[in-house]
Amino acid sequence: MSTFNVPKREEVSENNQAIFDNLEKAVGFVPNLYATYAHSENALANYLALSNAKTSLNAKQKEVVNLVVSEVNSCIYCLSAHTAIGKMNGFTDTEILELRSGSASFDTKLDALANLAKNITENRGAADDTIIEKFFNAGWTKENLIDTIVLVGDKTISNYLHKTTKVAVDFPEAQPLEVVEA
Repeated sequence: MSTFNVPKREEVSENNQAIFDNLEKAVGFVPNLYATYAHSENALANYLALSNAKTSLNAKQKEVVNLVVSEVNSCIYCLSAHTAIGKMNGFTDTEILELRSGSASFDTKLDALANLAKNITENRGAADDTIIEKFFNAGWTKENLIDTIVLVGDKTISNYLHKTTKVAVDFPEAQPLEVVEA
């Protein structure tokens, strides 16, 4: 249970209130983790700028990385959020579970991406040469590699924020992978 509060709109700066208003319009609510960033005057805007920055990865590819990284980092908040977003991007429940494990037998290119994201996260950035070679052989580029690393960092930030603050999950909660696989 968290002792870290999720700030309400009236408890944050005017700049963060404006961001809350935009999130409310775009998403329908202000996710607890985003609200938690607003304890800082700048963190929410900075994080959203990073998270919404241009990338060579499309939305579905980004969800592959988000799911893998969140699983490796054991972040229930981000797993729950990205399970919902993954479904909105066309992944089935079975595919999402496989992606969380770091593979995608249903798509060779996404499999190489999932393998790379898992390897980078587990090895704190020191990806194995064979994994990188598989990534390139699957048709990915150096730009895609750099953008994947940036996305791993992006998701790790949110994973760490949740694991430190333990704010309530406000998405349908994802089941632990080992329970699902058993």
